[in-house]
Amino acid sequence: MLANIFDGIMSALSMSALLANLMGVALGIVFGALPGLTAAMGVALLIPLTFGMAPVDAFSALLGMYCGAIYGGCITAILVGTPGTVSAAATMLEGPALTARGESRRALDMATVASFIGGIFSALVLVSVAPLLARAAMSFSAPEYFAVAVFGLTIVASLSSGHLIKGLVSACVGLFLATIGLDPVTSDMRNTFNIPDLFNGLSLVPVLVGLFAMSQVLVTVEDVIRGVSLKEGKISRRGLSLKDLTDNAVNFLRSSAIGTAIGIIPATGVSAATFFAYSEAKRHSKTPEMYGKGCLEGIAATESSNNAVCGGALIPLLTLGVPGDIITAIMLGALMIQGLTPGPLLFVEHPVTVYGIFAAFIIANVVMLVCGLIAVRGANKITSIPGGVLMPIVVTLCVVGGFAVNNSTFDLLVVAVFGTVGYLMIKCDFPLPPLLLAMILEPIAEANFRRALSISQNDYAIFYTSPVACIILGLSLFVLIKSVWNDLRDSRKNPSKS
Repeated sequence: MLANIFDGIMSALSMSALLANLMGVALGIVFGALPGLTAAMGVALLIPLTFGMAPVDAFSALLGMYCGAIYGGCITAILVGTPGTVSAAATMLEGPALTARGESRRALDMATVASFIGGIFSALVLVSVAPLLARAAMSFSAPEYFAVAVFGLTIVASLSSGHLIKGLVSACVGLFLATIGLDPVTSDMRNTFNIPDLFNGLSLVPVLVGLFAMSQVLVTVEDVIRGVSLKEGKISRRGLSLKDLTDNAVNFLRSSAIGTAIGIIPATGVSAATFFAYSEAKRHSKTPEMYGKGCLEGIAATESSNNAVCGGALIPLLTLGVPGDIITAIMLGALMIQGLTPGPLLFVEHPVTVYGIFAAFIIANVVMLVCGLIAVRGANKITSIPGGVLMPIVVTLCVVGGFAVNNSTFDLLVVAVFGTVGYLMIKCDFPLPPLLLAMILEPIAEANFRRALSISQNDYAIFYTSPVACIILGLSLFVLIKSVWNDLRDSRKNPSKS
């Protein structure tokens, strides 16, 4: 075990892995800072570029992009009052007020340090908890894996908050698309329409690039045509003091713990973590009346919690193969593209890679701290990059990424089709994550369902006589019912959204 840990750390510290990590973090900060570019878009675009890399090098880049983008959202939230990512929405409660008071650099420095502390805290929990959870899950067989896949599919409901029916429609489309190609048991052709390029099913990379990158390009182009742009923020001279850090020591730890705990629970979301941490910081504050008027404590709470979610979300992803949000769903696809099946066997069959991923995540947070403290000095220049300059570059990356994996022009057609479909779904308020989750989890659920029935000789009792499978399926039902209840309650409060 110690040899595996040492080899994993050394692979994450190799020059290629460190350069990949640096590239991922730097690009992530840009993707997170600009509202036209999202964290999911950045990770989806980066996957094709990492296809030929060693697994640890690839995940050094992807985790760097993940951490950098989640942090980068605070830059525009603080400077211009527009969150670059959803995770930075709570930072807007304090950031713009600090900027208006001439303390923008102090706020940005606090956001950078808080993000680093939250990320490192969650990384330590990840390293401690994930191997133990994987060891406990080693007893899983086909019924338990089917139950876990079903639980992952029920997350579709929570990712469709406010649009449950549309989310279920997206999931059904994803389930259908996942059946295209060879039947995993009988090897019969399914839903290929006699098109040779579909005999092996739809490649995941072009679908990812189209849904989450090309669709966002079309949305941004629409904004460019309408003349929508961000104003340039001003960076003040006053930075963060040592007293600011010591005064928030408890706040950092409390908010990081909240973010990590919420990240571990699938389907909870980073927004819930940031607002919960913010409210707890206010409740424990000696000066709660300052909140909403430019309080540094609020930024420390929101930014440490949102980056702590990253490490927490990796725990169920790596140990059970259950993604908790859109980015970890894309990460699930990245693992499978690298030939790694997430779950307890990952820790047995590829221990060096797992510990390399752990080390890469810690390094990504350290690199994010360094790059972030440098970036905040010129953050106003990042926010002023026009979409008309960025979008041609992103389109080029979409084309290269879609083509490079299989060297197939058909995949370029897939990118174009799913880009258009994704754009129409965004405009019609159909959520994208359910479609992707269903495409990824359907083969896992189907294969284990049929394997379980084969073991039990078509006796469905195997699914509820297994205590673990029964509990997980019960949790799945609870999540689904709760999501339906929340959706009905919200539609009664806001009839216009129903």
